[in-house]
Amino acid sequence: MKPTRLLLSLSLLSAVPAAAQQPVLTPEHLRASVARFNALDKEDVINFVPNAQAADWLAREVPLFECPDSAIQETYYYRWWTFRKHLKQTPDGYVFTEFITPMKHAGPYNTISSALGHHINEGRWLHDPQYIDQYTRFWLMAKQPQVNTKLHSFSSWLQDAVYGLYQVNNNQAFVQEMLPALNADYRQWEKERMLPNGMFWQYDVRDAMEESISGGRKEKNVRPTINSYMYGNAKALAAMYKLTKVDSLERKYTAKAKQLRADVQKVLWDPKASFFKVQYEKGGLCEAREELGYIPWYFSLPADKATYAKQWEQLTDEQGFKAPWGLTTAERRAPGFRTHGSGHGCEWDGAVWPYATTQTLKGLANLLTEYKHQDGMSAQVYYDELHKYALSHQKNGVPYLGEYQDEKNGEWLKGDNPRSSYYNHSGFADLVITGLVGLKPRADNVVEVVPLVPAGKWDWFALDQVRYHGRMISVIWDKTGQKYGKGQGLRIFADGKEIVRASELKRVTAKLPG
Repeated sequence: MKPTRLLLSLSLLSAVPAAAQQPVLTPEHLRASVARFNALDKEDVINFVPNAQAADWLAREVPLFECPDSAIQETYYYRWWTFRKHLKQTPDGYVFTEFITPMKHAGPYNTISSALGHHINEGRWLHDPQYIDQYTRFWLMAKQPQVNTKLHSFSSWLQDAVYGLYQVNNNQAFVQEMLPALNADYRQWEKERMLPNGMFWQYDVRDAMEESISGGRKEKNVRPTINSYMYGNAKALAAMYKLTKVDSLERKYTAKAKQLRADVQKVLWDPKASFFKVQYEKGGLCEAREELGYIPWYFSLPADKATYAKQWEQLTDEQGFKAPWGLTTAERRAPGFRTHGSGHGCEWDGAVWPYATTQTLKGLANLLTEYKHQDGMSAQVYYDELHKYALSHQKNGVPYLGEYQDEKNGEWLKGDNPRSSYYNHSGFADLVITGLVGLKPRADNVVEVVPLVPAGKWDWFALDQVRYHGRMISVIWDKTGQKYGKGQGLRIFADGKEIVRASELKRVTAKLPG
C-alpha cells in the first residue's frame, strides 16, 4: 500500500496567525539536511511519513533552528528526521515507536513505554498537537488491556511529561480529559512498587537500565530513578489539579511530593561520596556512583544547598563521568566499570547511553537556571557536553543514532544490528529548545528565555516558528544586528511582534500579547 499523502489540516492553517507567515528563518537548511539524510538511507521501514515527504512534513511541523555550530544544527534536524520515522498511524491513533524493527517485548504496534517521557517532551514541539495527544491518549486510555500492562513494564515520568506538554500547548481541556487516568496510573504504581516506608523500588531492567553496577533483573532496589519520577509525577499532578481546581487532590499530591523529596534526600544521599545512589534491597548504598544519581535534578528535587550541588563536580572529572565520547553511565573509577561484557546485552555499567545523557543534561540545565548553588557548573559545561552529544550521532562518518556507545572511541556497541538504527530512546531537540536556547515552558501567560549559550561563544542564532501557547515564538540573538536585520542583541517575538529585548544573553521574560 502506498503511504497516504500528507495534508496540513485546514484547522491548523487557520490557527496560524497571519503575522506568523513572515518567519525569520526559511526551511532551506532543513530541506538541505533532509536531502542528505535521505540519500544515505535505505529506508527499509516506512511508517506514516516516508522519506520522500519528510522535508515537507518537517517544514510544517518543527521549529526551525540556525546556529554557527554545524554539529548541533545538523544533529537538531537529524533528530527530527529520525523522530519522524517512528510515527505510525494505527486504528488506535498515532503512536511513536522506540525501535524501527519489530521487538518481541513490545506491545501493540511495536510500542514500548521506556522512553515515553522523552517522546512526549520532544514531540510537544510539533506544530500539530494531534500526534502527541493521540499517543498520550493511546497509553492512558487504550481499550486493549495489554497496553496498560506494557505501560508499567518500565518506570515512567508520564504525569510530569503531560504537564510539560500543557506548559507548551496550554490545552487545559486535554489535561482535564487525561487527569482521571493519570491519577489512576499513579495509584497503580503505588500498589505495584511502593514500600511500607513510602519509597519505591524497581528492578534495573524495568528502569530500562539493565546490567547496571548497582542493580539486577531480580533485585528490588530503592533507586533514584523511579523515586525521582514519582516525585515529578506527584508534583505535576498537584499542578494539574490546581489548574482544574480540585483542591483536595492538589493537597494530596503536594504532600506526596514533599514527603518523597525528603525521603530521597535522607535515604539515597551518600554524604561520604556526595552523591545520590541506589539503596540495595538488603540495605546499604551502592559502592559506585552512577549517572542515574543526576536524575533528581531533572525534576528539581534536591534542595538548593551546596551539600547536594557538590555532586556535579563528578560530571567534569575524567575519573567520574567525563569521557571522550560523552557522559558515562557509571563513574570511570568504579571497579565494576564496563565489566558486563560489550554489546551482548544492554549494559548500563559505564557505556554512554543517549537516554541517560538526555536526562543528565536536562538536570544540568535546571541546576544552571533554577539553583544558586552550582558547584563550578556553567553554560560552558552544558554547551561542551551538548556539542559532544551532537558529535556522537555518527557511525562510519555518516549520521547515525543507536543504542549505546563505547566511551572512548564512540563505537556503537550493538554493531550493525538493525534494531539499533534510529533508536528512539532519548531526546535532543528539547535540549536545544529548552536548554541551549532556553525557552522555558510555563503554565502562565509568560514567555521566559534563559539561554545557556556561553557568553562570547556565538555572534548569532535563531530559533523560529515555535508554537507556544497558541502563538508563534521566535528567539533571536544577533550581536551586531546584521545577521537577521532585526536589531542588536537578544530579541523575542510573538506572532512577528517583538515582546522583549536585551543587549546580552541573559534571562528575559515577557507577557504574551492579549
